[in-house]
Amino acid sequence: MRQGSRGEEMTELVRDKLDLPEGKSKLLLHSCCAPCSGEVMEAIQASGIEYAIFFYNPNIHPQKEYLLRKDENIRFAEQHGVPIIDADYDTDNWFARAKGMEHEPERGIRCTMCFDMRFERTALYAHEHGYDTISSSLGISRWKNMQQITDCGVRAAEKYPDLEYWDYNWRKKGGASRMIEISKRERFYQQEYCGCVYSLRDSNLHRKAQGRPLIKLGVLYYGDEE
Repeated sequence: MRQGSRGEEMTELVRDKLDLPEGKSKLLLHSCCAPCSGEVMEAIQASGIEYAIFFYNPNIHPQKEYLLRKDENIRFAEQHGVPIIDADYDTDNWFARAKGMEHEPERGIRCTMCFDMRFERTALYAHEHGYDTISSSLGISRWKNMQQITDCGVRAAEKYPDLEYWDYNWRKKGGASRMIEISKRERFYQQEYCGCVYSLRDSNLHRKAQGRPLIKLGVLYYGDEE
């Protein structure tokens, strides 16, 4: 064990050197939020991989929540000296594509649409700006279906002959636990729902049924419970 910047004990990870897919040299990492990206970024940097962060998440609603998540991501990227591309917050486009899927369950076809939309924009930017690999922090979360995410990433990258989706499993070898440790060390904002307005609605319905308080935006931060 060692001490983190806020005094927490942190697990020492013996990191294997990560390599991009064969023949690839420059990564554009789609980031969904700082908590999910923390371990992914530190693992990539420990391997000396050239990369930048692409923040494109028009699903996040309302805008207050979107800005909280984006600002945390920018803070962490700047702290590590990593370039971050702040893409459009085109919620109108997202809602248009989600039409008819308002009551689909988590991990269903609405989530597939959402991943497709974010990866499509990531792949386009990568193709236009000299990146030959894309990946995402989405897969580190245990709440997500990793195969669903991988399928969407591969589908987006296949549109460009120079591009490949890197399907590395960020959860393995202590990655998922390390994600929480870094979040507490950095005292990241702790979101309590996936991001979209339908996820917020369903999360609050579940809480109400259990007699729990409804979600309050901008209140909870990792480490507060300690």
